[in-house]
Amino acid sequence: MHLFPPRPALRLKPTSRPVHVLCAVLAVAALSACSSISNRMPTLITPYKIDIVQGNVVTREQAQALKTGMSRGEVRDILGSPLLASVFHAERWDYVFTFKRQGQESQQRRLAVFFKGDVLERFEGDELPSETEFVASLDSRRKFGKVPPLEATEAQLKSFQEKNTPVSPEPTPPAASPDVSYPPLESTPGAAR
Repeated sequence: MHLFPPRPALRLKPTSRPVHVLCAVLAVAALSACSSISNRMPTLITPYKIDIVQGNVVTREQAQALKTGMSRGEVRDILGSPLLASVFHAERWDYVFTFKRQGQESQQRRLAVFFKGDVLERFEGDELPSETEFVASLDSRRKFGKVPPLEATEAQLKSFQEKNTPVSPEPTPPAASPDVSYPPLESTPGAAR
């Protein structure tokens, strides 16, 4: 004995068959359209990639300030600490700079500084940009107007020094020592502990 009565076989009506075929064809067409859209999707929507700046920025002005015969300390004051200073090549410092930005070709510049003992012998490297060219290459989205001068006149330096010179207060006389008596640090011999 069956708990459930048998169900009759499902038969499609002759008019519903073309509807089912049409739905199947539309589903296949929609799925094929998805693949062509998904192939174009990476160009429409891209994830944000941060700008990557690595190394030492060395500008044309800094390289022009280098003179043969300078000490290592003077070179370090002008260019900063080298990115590469090898124990095996102690007479050479390498300054390398790379800048990667999404949608742009990466920038890479190198400068090698050679010493003889503790004295600068020579330097060689890529063509370096000026400070204004470098700043303009970093921010390509905003367009700057006139670039402000990067040096101050003597009058500007003097006014800056006057504004930032601390005013020395009148010297105060030293405070009188208080009349306080402290016990000795060491106990006297024979005293009870």
